[in-house]
Amino acid sequence: DIDTKFAGLTVNAQTGTTYTAVKADGLNAIVTMDNASANTFYIPTDATYAFPTGTTLLVYMKGAGVTTITATTPATTTVTSAGAAAGSPVLARYKSAACIKIAANSWIVVGAIA
Repeated sequence: DIDTKFAGLTVNAQTGTTYTAVKADGLNAIVTMDNASANTFYIPTDATYAFPTGTTLLVYMKGAGVTTITATTPATTTVTSAGAAAGSPVLARYKSAACIKIAANSWIVVGAIA
C-alpha cells in the first residue's frame, strides 16, 4: 500500500468528494484523495486559516477519479500552476502535487498536474 511509503509524514486519508486543507496538513503531512469520482482539494483563505508563507501542502491522488486543486474562494485566494495567472490544476490517479504558499492568499502548485 503506497501510504506506508511516506516515512516521516502523517497520512491524512480522504475518501469524500471534497476536502479543505486544515492546519495539520501543513505540518509534515500528506493528504491522500481516494475516491473513484472526480473530487476537489480546497485551499482555504487566510481568513479561515492563515498558513505561514512557505507552507507546503502535499496532495496525492490515490483513487480512480481526478482531483482538482482550487481555492475555497477563488476571488480571494489565488492558486497558480504552469505559469497561468490563476488555475485549477488536476491530479490524475497515482499523481501528486505540492501546494506552496508564496504570499498572503497566494499559492503555487507544482508536480504531476494537468
